[in-house]
Amino acid sequence: MLGLAEWVFLVLSTTQFILGMLGNGFIALVNGSSWFKNKRISLSDFIITNLALSRIVVLWVLLVDGVLMVFSSKVRDEGIVMQIIDIFWTFTNHLSIWLATCLSVLYCLKIASFSHPTFLWLKWRVSRVVVWMLLGALLLSCGSAISLIREFKIYSVFCGIIGTGNVTEHIRKKRSEYGLIHVLGTLWNLPPLIVSLASYVLLILSLGRHMRQMRQNGTSSRDPSTEAHKRAIKIILSFLFFFLFYFLAFVITTSGHILPGTKMVKMTGEIITMFYPAGHSFILVLGNNKLKQMFVEMLWCKPGHLKSGSKGSFSP
Repeated sequence: MLGLAEWVFLVLSTTQFILGMLGNGFIALVNGSSWFKNKRISLSDFIITNLALSRIVVLWVLLVDGVLMVFSSKVRDEGIVMQIIDIFWTFTNHLSIWLATCLSVLYCLKIASFSHPTFLWLKWRVSRVVVWMLLGALLLSCGSAISLIREFKIYSVFCGIIGTGNVTEHIRKKRSEYGLIHVLGTLWNLPPLIVSLASYVLLILSLGRHMRQMRQNGTSSRDPSTEAHKRAIKIILSFLFFFLFYFLAFVITTSGHILPGTKMVKMTGEIITMFYPAGHSFILVLGNNKLKQMFVEMLWCKPGHLKSGSKGSFSP
């Protein structure tokens, strides 16, 4: 018999899952159909599309994990089931975070304006830089998933010792080692967070410099460059905001591998975790002119709204 907490958890999880699927599915559908019709796609749309697809997988993994946690926690904690969930979760989770980071870097290099030689060198090679970042993101995501092998070995040894009923100091050491490795896995999230934060700071500095130039020239501050700065800053700031909550929820969820009797903590952490891939998709839609236009036209049931967005656009 399910308690009130389990029902609340299921309702909130299902609601966030549906919203996330709608938002990310819309992005993938619009950009995917445009890609299919035009046989080409801009780099920003390519990143956003793959970001949406990776988050769809993340949402499915979180939903399955949540349902198993409520209805069959024993099956969920069994070796093979836990390993499958962890592998899918780790790979798609890190990939989606790095894709959002690549998008932040792309916006920064395309929009920000600095005279420093290093920045100019990166700006002139922005497409090449971002493509290499995407390849690196794929390799790092694979590496994070492969790093689970040692964790699985420690977990299997730990479970085998517990199964014998021989609770010794060796068990406590193995449990501590397993918990430490699992928590240290969160460090994979720090590099993309630092890179996104640096992109945000550079855009803020570039916007301030641009606004001063506008005031000195006596021109309007609502020129296209200023608006592009503001839209990119909003998108990156929203990513950082959602990501900090996501990172906190991830730490809370992984603490369940160390602390006993933490089902409520796990459920709370999982609800907060789903908020990031679900909520940030709508920020991306509202911050992108093409996606925003398609979304408004779809709400008003205008015919041919997908056809009208066949041309790719960089506008963040």
